[in-house]
Amino acid sequence: MALAQFQEATLAIRTYNITMTGRPLVETARNTMLFSEIVSIAIDSFRSSKMRFILTAVGMVIGTAVLIWVVTIGLAGKQYALNQIQSIGANMVVAYWEGGGNATVTTGARDDLTVDDMKAVRELVPGIHAASPMWESHDRIAVGDGKERDILVLGVDPQYATVRNLEILAGRFFDDLDSMSREKAAVVSQKFAQRVYGGQDVAKDKSIKIKGLPFTIIGTFRERAETFGQSEIADDTILIPYTVAQSDFSEANQVNNRVKQIFFSVSEAGEVPQATEQIRQVIQSRHRPESVYHVDNLAQLLQVTARIANGLTLMLLAIALLVLVVSGVGIMNIMLASVRTRIREIGIRKAIGATRREIRLQFLTEAVLISLGGGIVGTILGLAVPFSIRFFTEYRIPISGLSAIIAITVASLVGVIFGTVPATRAAQLDPVEALHYE
Repeated sequence: MALAQFQEATLAIRTYNITMTGRPLVETARNTMLFSEIVSIAIDSFRSSKMRFILTAVGMVIGTAVLIWVVTIGLAGKQYALNQIQSIGANMVVAYWEGGGNATVTTGARDDLTVDDMKAVRELVPGIHAASPMWESHDRIAVGDGKERDILVLGVDPQYATVRNLEILAGRFFDDLDSMSREKAAVVSQKFAQRVYGGQDVAKDKSIKIKGLPFTIIGTFRERAETFGQSEIADDTILIPYTVAQSDFSEANQVNNRVKQIFFSVSEAGEVPQATEQIRQVIQSRHRPESVYHVDNLAQLLQVTARIANGLTLMLLAIALLVLVVSGVGIMNIMLASVRTRIREIGIRKAIGATRREIRLQFLTEAVLISLGGGIVGTILGLAVPFSIRFFTEYRIPISGLSAIIAITVASLVGVIFGTVPATRAAQLDPVEALHYE
């Protein structure tokens, strides 16, 4: 049976059923055409051209799935970047002397930070739960085969490992007892242990001379996030107790226990901006007015990173929406073709009393069903990927339920927008000319 004959027969049967209610045919066609009837006719139309409508819906499936994947990728990238920054120390505040405002300061009268500044901050600023001064020096040490290597030596307190969120790979970090007794203990970076001793476990308990004094390596550490040389820690870095550097190395004890930097850790992330300003005020009040001190945290970097990640996600979303628009154009084309092949059916329906509004609603419903059906399938596929990764691997990829709602909503809107033109064209057909169409 040809498509036109099938549709005419279907319409005749439904018209007969409606007539049996005892109401006038024209009035029934105009006023009581139920939405279920419209959906039923649309399903019949889909069945008669399965492949055409399936291929049309595939574009919407791909578009909605890509939209969800884009949101998932953006959220995962944002979470990864923020975790990397937080691994450095999200609650960390760093203070150091930048310089002075007059010739006296810039020509030699330094006004460095001191250990007493750190103590004052801990007493006056609430919320500080860890702090450490940092003394810095450079040395050359002898390694295998009589070769020498440049190293960075940092004198820090035991709380430095907490403030900087260091990962201890082998052995341990020096504690308060080591610091109080001025034990010559050293903790070396992972790369240094690998280069000099061939491994982090091998380096433990080895003896090393720093500025002529013997130190015992008690552990190996690394930063939890790679900073690519942008932090105070270099590849070849050795950490020693600040008390040892203060007492045994004369350069550390020249003027009032000067230090290069002071690290603080705030209890709550939300208190970091306020604590940063309070630390700046305390330090400035203890030094010359013309001295300039840099007190900063990673909160601004976290905000910038979040904005960049959101911007990239929006850009990818624009690409996904472009795919949906292309899919919408495909729906419009297939619905225009459907109107051309169903002109005689439209003429019969108008002849028995169907209004333009009902014809428009019929074709608009078909377009929305194609779009919405593809959107639902695409949403299921889009969510299946991150759920599978979370289920079968250890990666906790973020899943946005909002993205699924947006995907289905956009799919419906695409059906309405791109189905309007074919529906309007069908509604405007002249019934007399439509009945004579072959």
